[in-house]
Amino acid sequence: MNFELTKEQQMIKEMVRDFAEKEIKPKAIELDQHSRFGEDIFKKIGELGLLGIPFPEEYGGSGGDTVSYAIAVEEIGKACGGTGLSYAAAVSLGSSPIYYFGTEEQKQKYLVPLAKGEELASFGLTEPNAGSDAGGTRTRAVLEGDEYVLNGEKCWITNAGYASTITVTAVSGKDSRGKNIISAFLVPTDTKGLTINSNYEKMGVRASNTCEIILQDVRVPKENILGDPEKGFKQFLYTLDGGRISIAALAVGIAQAAFERALSFAKERQQFGQPISNFQAIQFKLADMAMEIELARNMVYKAAWLKDQKKPFTKESAYAKLYASEMAFRTANQAIQIHGGSGYMREYEVERYLRDAKLLEIGEGTSEIQRIVIARQLGC
Repeated sequence: MNFELTKEQQMIKEMVRDFAEKEIKPKAIELDQHSRFGEDIFKKIGELGLLGIPFPEEYGGSGGDTVSYAIAVEEIGKACGGTGLSYAAAVSLGSSPIYYFGTEEQKQKYLVPLAKGEELASFGLTEPNAGSDAGGTRTRAVLEGDEYVLNGEKCWITNAGYASTITVTAVSGKDSRGKNIISAFLVPTDTKGLTINSNYEKMGVRASNTCEIILQDVRVPKENILGDPEKGFKQFLYTLDGGRISIAALAVGIAQAAFERALSFAKERQQFGQPISNFQAIQFKLADMAMEIELARNMVYKAAWLKDQKKPFTKESAYAKLYASEMAFRTANQAIQIHGGSGYMREYEVERYLRDAKLLEIGEGTSEIQRIVIARQLGC
């Protein structure tokens, strides 16, 4: 086993870290405070080629691997959790399904501008009554001539307000057993009948754009169906498997930021005539934080490596997402504790890490769903 990053991966790590430190971190407090999506930041992220890391050069990408992409998510998330979430969603949920399941024509039309960083895409799966139970989708797609007519509602959809295209899941019929067939459709955001609202007041990841989508007699051409019309459900499960790697990487980034703040504070903060880092109670907290971050990062890299090797990675991505998200919340919570009263104040930023980390235990499959996924993979 080789635990060293390749030269290319190390270069990406240094390049993204440098960019995030200079361009994202100084704006993180303001983006959180005003719940503002950093359009200017994403323009630069696109120009650097980061939105195309895991896609082949023939489609405008960088031809990188999943490990490199996970590294980029971690470094961006370390600077700003909300920006990290929007970056992860743009690649894993916005662009990846088109790359995995799109026709050559769809890839040229939709994926190329996404991978080049010229546009953003979004993934419309969750509904008011279909969260963990994605099979309970109520959005409907009815074929009329050469067009599908879509009606329904989606909620908590990342990046939709800034996307050019949304992949929307909808029930398109019944199979031989009478069960709903869920298909995926590419819906340009300027399509008539599509309404996108962004009125949510969120606890955390406030720099990430989160929207409600309403579809009223939205018509899309038949050729806008993504992948196999009868395998939309399996397709988005595969998409989520990949997305969980990026959410785990984001969790590692947020945890790393919280840990570094706590370590620095502990060395500076004086109590009883000495730095609090001299006290074993604080040392043990920091030791546990450092250990758990390293364990989570190794899980992320392993799941990403398995995906790159075209090996099964469903179980490992669930391991990584579950452990890293819960670890990030624990780490941010301990960072606040180490800061004491200061940790409760916004200016020290560790309270933001806790608010941002909480979403990672919920989005892209709750912790409870991850445990179900793992149990099924174990044959339970």
